Amino acid sequence: MQNPVVWFEIYVDDMERAKAFYEAVFKVTLEKIGDEANVGVEMLGFPSSMEDYGASGALAKMDGVQAGGNSTMVYFACEDCATEESRVAAAGGSVIHPKFSIGQHGCISIVSDSEGNMIGLHSMQ
Repeated sequence: MQNPVVWFEIYVDDMERAKAFYEAVFKVTLEKIGDEANVGVEMLGFPSSMEDYGASGALAKMDGVQAGGNSTMVYFACEDCATEESRVAAAGGSVIHPKFSIGQHGCISIVSDSEGNMIGLHSMQ
């Protein structure tokens, strides 16, 4: 049996603003995926490896799909979620719930990105 999540998309209203937020918080470079003229959606993918544990995904912008206010929470793996949490405000987001313990399952922080989407940060420490 495989893990149930294989991909995620975080819908945004302003792709450049969202790109700047995620690149600043996670210290990664997002790359364009496909040709939006062919599929009607602009996407920037997170770095990924098919051999490693976990799902990858992308920021997505598509007419008729607004950012924020959704009921999906994506959790990003971190060495120490306090590190990424410390970058959120400067990148245009806000900290909703600072780092806290979830017992034997590690720690999480809940933040809002530059587009109003809530995301989780998870670490084992």
